[in-house]
Amino acid sequence: MSAALPTIPVLHSEWIKMRSLRGTLGALIAIFAATAGIQALTAAAIGQSEAGAMGDDPLLAAFYGINFGQVAAFAFGASALSAEFHNGALRTSLSAVPNRTRFYLSKIAMVGGLAFVVGQITGWVTFVAGQAFMGPYRLDLGAPGTVRAIFGSGLYLALMALFAAGLTAVLRNATAVLSLLIPFVLMVSFVIGATAGGVAQFLPDRAGQIMMRAEPVGDLGPWTGLGVAAVWVVAALIGGWLAVRRRDA
Repeated sequence: MSAALPTIPVLHSEWIKMRSLRGTLGALIAIFAATAGIQALTAAAIGQSEAGAMGDDPLLAAFYGINFGQVAAFAFGASALSAEFHNGALRTSLSAVPNRTRFYLSKIAMVGGLAFVVGQITGWVTFVAGQAFMGPYRLDLGAPGTVRAIFGSGLYLALMALFAAGLTAVLRNATAVLSLLIPFVLMVSFVIGATAGGVAQFLPDRAGQIMMRAEPVGDLGPWTGLGVAAVWVVAALIGGWLAVRRRDA
């Protein structure tokens, strides 16, 4: 496996690919814009209307915008991988990097690294910008769980981008992946998640978002919830690796 690890030249080539694709770069920027922008707008509109206006858990409410930012994270991860499956791009990439494991790990490392960096910036700006409009209901950076939630929100966004990337490597179609993930997170998970506890807490988005809660819901804590979300992501990434290794270019 060491011979298949990413190298600086391969990582650099992946960076060039991603910044050259307007859709992929736009989705990466949208992670920040959607999360922080919607958080600030929502807080400005209803944040001071009454206590709990943005949700029963004030810490989770400080990251309300992540419900929209995660869609952009899905789009970023999916578009970054799907570009390889159009017009023979994968054959060209494998001609330059014949080792399929190195090629795949390099792409996944770049997707995860970029999403993590943007996610961390997004988490801090989202919290600060949103709380600026909360008036007497604002949370301070020193409030219990705040730093954990900020860090966790960025890590969560990176995990969602990787989740979409792994599934795209399996399905080879960004549209199919987004058609699966977006309804799942915005509709199915929301409905099932309304019943706290049980199997609902082990869904990837529900488990991952426990990091942003002041008080855990169900049997999972912040870090165990993040671990459950990571298991989903690792499973998707392994599936993607197997698909890239075994299928024809």
